[in-house]
Amino acid sequence: MDISNFDYNLPKDSIAQFPLSQRDDSKLLVATQFVEHMRTRDFPNLLRPGDVVVLNETRVMPSRLNLRRLTGGAVEVLALEEIGNGRWEALVRPSRKIQVGEELFDKYGKAILRIEEVTHKGTRYISSIEAGMREIFKTYGEIPLPPYIENNEIDQNRYQTVYAQNESSVAAPTAGLHITQEIIDRCSAVGASVVTVNLSVGIGTFQPIATDTIDEHVMHSERYSVEANVWETIQKAKRVIAVGTTVVRTLESVASTECLEGRTELYIKPGFQFKVVDALLTNFHLPKSSLLVMIEAFIGKSWKNLYHLALKEEYRFLSFGDAMFIERGG
Repeated sequence: MDISNFDYNLPKDSIAQFPLSQRDDSKLLVATQFVEHMRTRDFPNLLRPGDVVVLNETRVMPSRLNLRRLTGGAVEVLALEEIGNGRWEALVRPSRKIQVGEELFDKYGKAILRIEEVTHKGTRYISSIEAGMREIFKTYGEIPLPPYIENNEIDQNRYQTVYAQNESSVAAPTAGLHITQEIIDRCSAVGASVVTVNLSVGIGTFQPIATDTIDEHVMHSERYSVEANVWETIQKAKRVIAVGTTVVRTLESVASTECLEGRTELYIKPGFQFKVVDALLTNFHLPKSSLLVMIEAFIGKSWKNLYHLALKEEYRFLSFGDAMFIERGG
């Protein structure tokens, strides 16, 4: 399928530049048997006894570092993932100027990181010089907000879910940003179970597909884990509701590999046979993204009408935007 089938016109003023003051005050476009306009605080009203709601509990790392070269030139480092032996994979800008073996410094001239090597993907392997990388994050790091968010003064806690636990991601599982503890409690009150899994959200999740067709696209790899008792609960569910596409990817990866933890390169595109997830709470995604390809695999081409309606009704798009509730095959 040509990637142009997953394109749509996203006006700049439809991209949410800040979170709402109340997480659950965002709009919710519900597309089940009927199309309705609600608020995300109404999410528990869509549940039934025996449903299992699945959240991704990953936490975003403060892994964006603004450092300097020995010459004084500014360098931005985005640490992506620990690869072992104290080394991390990272994006470094400006990448062409940075040499292997070069040290990067803080504004006071203290050496912080060393560039180890260039990977086949164009990223770099880096290592810390004194303190461990996690300590460097605490001292120098910032939460890496998406590039389309122009306001850097946002409370960085708003780019974390209220249930975030394991600090391992470079982007938030954004559907979960709408969820409050009150919503979780109300889900339980209607007879639904709420469980968590973990998928470390990588930088490739939200990047547009650069190939002409979706089949040419090489899917990025992400680490996931699901507790055995959680998987048992999910298997007994009357209906499985994923909060976010990262949860879909996690659960369908477990179903296809029978491995409760590991790395997944699962690419969910039209024709995919879903084995676990029945319904999905999700944000509105970038044009030409693999997430939009997943949405078409889930509900078919009707996403185009829903996105058109959402734009017409002035829904807010992308990470800090509004949400949509859809059922598979609906």
